[in-house]
Amino acid sequence: MAKRTFSPLEIFLIFLLVMMTAITVALLSLLFITSGTIEIRKDSGVHGLLTTQDPIDTQTTPVISTPEPPLFQNFSGYHIGVGRADCTGQVSDILLMGYAKSGQYARGLLTRLYSRAFILAEPDGSNRIVFVSVELGMMSQRLRLEVLSRLKSKYGSLYRRDNVILSATHTHSGPAGYFQYTLFLIASEGFSNRTFEYIVSGIVKSIDIAHTNMKPGRIFINKGNVDGVQLNRSPTSYLQNPQFERLRYSSNTDKEMVLLKMVDLNGTDLGLISWFAIHPVSMNNTNHLVNSDNMGYAAYLFEQEKNTGYLPGQGPFVAAFASSNLGDVSSNIAGPHCTDTGESCENAQSTCPIGGPSKCMAHGPGKDMFESTQIIGRTIYQKAMELYVSASKEVTGRVATAHQWVNMTDLSIQLNSTHTVKLCKPALGYSFAAGTIDGVSGLNITQGTTKPDPFWDILRDQILGRPSDEIKECHKPKPILLHTGELSIPHPWHPDIVDVQIITLGSLAIAAIPGEFTTMSGRRFREAVQAEFSSYGMKGMTVVIAGLCNVYTHYIATYEEYQAQRYEGASTIYGPQTLSAYLHLFKALAKAIATDTVANMSSGPEPPFFKHLIAPLIPNTVDRTPIGRNFGDVLQPAKSTYKVGEVAEVVFVGANPKNSAENRTHETFLTVEKYEDTTSTWHILYNDASWETRFYWHKGLFGQSNVTIEWHIPITAQPGIYRIRYLGHIRKLEILKPEVLLAFEGTSPSFEVIIT
Repeated sequence: MAKRTFSPLEIFLIFLLVMMTAITVALLSLLFITSGTIEIRKDSGVHGLLTTQDPIDTQTTPVISTPEPPLFQNFSGYHIGVGRADCTGQVSDILLMGYAKSGQYARGLLTRLYSRAFILAEPDGSNRIVFVSVELGMMSQRLRLEVLSRLKSKYGSLYRRDNVILSATHTHSGPAGYFQYTLFLIASEGFSNRTFEYIVSGIVKSIDIAHTNMKPGRIFINKGNVDGVQLNRSPTSYLQNPQFERLRYSSNTDKEMVLLKMVDLNGTDLGLISWFAIHPVSMNNTNHLVNSDNMGYAAYLFEQEKNTGYLPGQGPFVAAFASSNLGDVSSNIAGPHCTDTGESCENAQSTCPIGGPSKCMAHGPGKDMFESTQIIGRTIYQKAMELYVSASKEVTGRVATAHQWVNMTDLSIQLNSTHTVKLCKPALGYSFAAGTIDGVSGLNITQGTTKPDPFWDILRDQILGRPSDEIKECHKPKPILLHTGELSIPHPWHPDIVDVQIITLGSLAIAAIPGEFTTMSGRRFREAVQAEFSSYGMKGMTVVIAGLCNVYTHYIATYEEYQAQRYEGASTIYGPQTLSAYLHLFKALAKAIATDTVANMSSGPEPPFFKHLIAPLIPNTVDRTPIGRNFGDVLQPAKSTYKVGEVAEVVFVGANPKNSAENRTHETFLTVEKYEDTTSTWHILYNDASWETRFYWHKGLFGQSNVTIEWHIPITAQPGIYRIRYLGHIRKLEILKPEVLLAFEGTSPSFEVIIT
């Protein structure tokens, strides 16, 4: 038998795992003596206590009687409310969530992240739904439970678990740290209450704005294909599906975009929601700037077009580009190639002859990830605008909702008259650790692994314990790397209880999926749910898959794709029959809506809300300046003159940007301002939500740091005198005084922009 050899990375990981084991045992002894305590979120609205290093204002949200917007019952249409609010969280000292890449910490900002809320109600206001698209990597169960609790405190029973959907766009460049299940907290390097509170308050604020702005209006639906932006990143898995089924479709990705156009009774534009299947991974795992990626760029372009004269993130029109069945769909359309040789590595293992799987990466159509984001996002935006302008089919009919909590590990499904199957406790296979062509892991593990490796098995058994025979048998042919469903220290590593939910708006059904459907899973799902509606009298329903909703449970591959055990199959955590379970559960919801028997359905077991969570690994530190300098001082000024198309750059004495996620005195880290001769004033033209600006934070020693602000001067910029301002907060601690956060500003010398 050949001797097992290890790469330097694997040797380092072995050492790291051993050290982490020792540290974990010590920390658990100190931090989690009372762990295991959970709080079931009743309808009382009481918030769970948190153990964290992040100082946060923990003032309890008061019960507020919010006045209802006036209702006008004598019109045909819906009451429509739209709202948008910042939910960026901290942009430093936190990992980015999506690639699970160690060391990929946030170090600044490219674009802000937003929560976009839409409230749609029947004319008499009796039934309403809320759809919220949030620019995050995925939705966390903890976020949803807290948002629902705060909505109940403010609105009573108006907004509930059955009529509120929270859906993440799946940007891989948002902050981590807002989860409660242990696997996600390990990937986040702890729970950040600072970011959690920022996101929760942003989601609730967007709903508040939508509630306040409700007015009578009309909704139109349109559909169309978006070409040239997608690639199936697991084509060999897709080919495992039956040939007769594949022949029904012209592509191995879903190209259709479904769009809702919303206007008031005068025809004034209010907003849009579109659903489209694509991974927002144009910004790759070398990126360190928080941003909303390609789908966010599409929303940015649409809102800038409609909100003329407003800065990004402002204005009345709200455009949400929501996720769908994107599980195996990449936006890196140049395809996978070996980074050292340039040859294609589109094979079942996504591996290269030299360097193995870590060298197989896919890239977008641009010269860099910024340009690729713009190319993909602009194409999506252009199709959405085309569909928006031509939308003429009006949506009419009643509003209905159905929701259940389901314990997936205690669920048996009857496949046919002779076969009944039971779902598995959660587990991840080897190929989960391989990553994808959008972001490889660096480990010597390939996609398509169907046999365990004794080395990794022994290492896992020594640290986490041995998986049971039951879970191994249930997940076959998946070789289990992490038996998360059997791990519960300090809390369960994966959720057992998930949300299943459908809301209907006339002939439109929006299914809230708690994970990532692959292309074929989504096709089977839409067809099955549509048929169920039809069989009970609701014919011609359009079924939309809203991805990554309410709680995150990784992927849902088809049974056939599961056998291939590429990344998506290895990440289908409840076993090979997961899709069958969701078909069964959502068909039951569709039947209940169609037969008006939702009230007879059990609500199911409520999910937990854990009290004590792993604190963040990066502590808070006091900000300091170099001797003789003040915060906001200019270290490197801009040049005196720039041409359009060039980049103006200024370096300031900085402070840790995460302070601004606590003290939100400033709504932006930067402004680009133009001097107006006629009024002798400075006019703000760009902020940190503008695509043309970039905010970089450079962490130094002993609390010192610098900030670099770039303005990529567009060719549309007007000639004149400009300046760049930096706005931040310092963390200050004096002897015998409490720690405080203080706002400061810095301003660059002015410079001139000329046109050549």
